[in-house]
Amino acid sequence: MTRERSAVSRQPPAISTLEAHDLHVRAGRVPAVRGVDAVFRAGQFAAVIGPNGAGKSTLLRALLGLSVPEAGEVRLGGRPLREWSRPERARTLAYLAQGEALPEGARVRDVVSLGRGAGEWRWGLIPSRPWTLADEEAVTEALRRTDTLRFQDRRVADLSGGERQRVSLARALAAQPRFLLLDEPTNHLDLAYGLDVIRHARCEAAGGLGVIAVLHDLNLAARADRLLLLHQGRVLAQGTPAEVLTPAHLYAAYGLCVRVLRDADRLLVVPED
Repeated sequence: MTRERSAVSRQPPAISTLEAHDLHVRAGRVPAVRGVDAVFRAGQFAAVIGPNGAGKSTLLRALLGLSVPEAGEVRLGGRPLREWSRPERARTLAYLAQGEALPEGARVRDVVSLGRGAGEWRWGLIPSRPWTLADEEAVTEALRRTDTLRFQDRRVADLSGGERQRVSLARALAAQPRFLLLDEPTNHLDLAYGLDVIRHARCEAAGGLGVIAVLHDLNLAARADRLLLLHQGRVLAQGTPAEVLTPAHLYAAYGLCVRVLRDADRLLVVPED
């Protein structure tokens, strides 16, 4: 790519909330999200939990504007999401999809560069606009924040599953969004890499980013600042992990008897025999 200095920053304006208001969304012909009210904030790590089919991924897609609500609305920074242009949304909301594929022949740095929206991969990086100094700096910063700078010249084909997930995360962060939405980011990862993803999510939230992650592992979800528990498309509970991860709530959602233990400042969910 040709690099040009740009005086125009692509950093989006300060936006502090992403909200669902009485949100109803169908997945095909089936009602998947029913009357969900929730407020997600910048500087907060929120986890969306619930059994299979609860509407978690559908909610995430609606928050991104990828699914059109049947009723209710999503607001970004207090403004209806439908009023935001696609480029505005792309600069403000970053998405890491479930099982996201990466171009096998690409270098790590090239993959992360795709997050700037300046090109696409077709057996090589094809630019769609001039590459700027701001782009270069954003990519380097995303690599640094995800600890992938040290292997930026490696090919995707040579990476482990956990390393690929960190590269995908870096690509999302390269857009310099205000909210980062992750759909089951720890799926198919071992315990060490799963914890690694959660640590990165917590770190990004501490730095001011709003992070919303769909998680199945309740003990990883317990490390979030806030939880949203869905059941049959409705909000069963929301609040701090201590408020949501109760035996009563988890039995109502999963039909499972559990004990909730506290270890220092963390909660541990243990199924009963």
